[in-house]
Amino acid sequence: MSFTAQELELLNRQLPVWVEASKVRSAYGKTASYIPELAKAPQHALGIHLIDTSGQAVSAGDCGLAFTMQSISKVFTLILALMDNGEEAVFQKVGMEPTGDNFNSMLKLELVRPGIPFNPLINAGAIAISSLIHGRNSVEKSSRILSFFQSLASNDTLTYDMDVCKSESDTANLNRSMAYLLKDNGVLEGQVEDVLDVYFHHCSIQVTCSDLARMALVLANNGTDPVTGASLIPRRYVQIAKTFMITCGMYNASGEFAIQVGLPAKSGVSGGILTMVPGRLGIGVIGPALNTKGNSIAGVHLLETLSRELDWSLF
Repeated sequence: MSFTAQELELLNRQLPVWVEASKVRSAYGKTASYIPELAKAPQHALGIHLIDTSGQAVSAGDCGLAFTMQSISKVFTLILALMDNGEEAVFQKVGMEPTGDNFNSMLKLELVRPGIPFNPLINAGAIAISSLIHGRNSVEKSSRILSFFQSLASNDTLTYDMDVCKSESDTANLNRSMAYLLKDNGVLEGQVEDVLDVYFHHCSIQVTCSDLARMALVLANNGTDPVTGASLIPRRYVQIAKTFMITCGMYNASGEFAIQVGLPAKSGVSGGILTMVPGRLGIGVIGPALNTKGNSIAGVHLLETLSRELDWSLF
């Protein structure tokens, strides 16, 4: 379904105004300094790109800014792992529930039996999922992930930001600890460093808001790219991914986001947010300044405004 005439008129007139109003919020956030390369992002940037099922797009702000997917990539590696292995095999390795803990916590891996990550969108879960991607080695697995992402974004120029990838690897003490605990618990397939190499690479895939919006559009359209007509993901796996996005996609603010915005979404600590209006629109946002929960402080405010003004909440 395309933008309605009323929506299009309102977006063309008001979207730049809403972006500027939300951008003010970035002063109250901080870039992700625990990954040094991410700390270099422009704190006060804010951009958004929206695309409907006919391919018509609207954008505003710093939507051309390149950034890495970070945790947004976890949605799509989950889907690829499901396509490679099926539901039963994947959910033997990760659970289906929110944790109530920080996205990088390893607390429940030891305290709660059987010692599998609570869901695939926390770091421990995404590391376990990375081990399930088919391929003879980490290079082949990463190549398959990149090709899959390129097809979803309809952009064969997507590649890695290797400076960010190295920065993540150099500061990954906690992720390494989780990975070795997962290995000890019998969850992790393969060698720890090989799995982490896959994980760091898919988190470091560089995109813009338009790439995120196009990927979101495929999810909004139940796995088929409405612009090209290509069937890219089985509908069932899109259902699973969108459900995780509602319940776990915005870290420990997922419930609040569901109430205030009411759309499936996934954020990353680069400040990106991928969201959608199911059946209608794909949306990509970038705002590098993060709130205390690890989400783009200006980006969340902008999406709250859009959902309220255009009545997009699913609830």
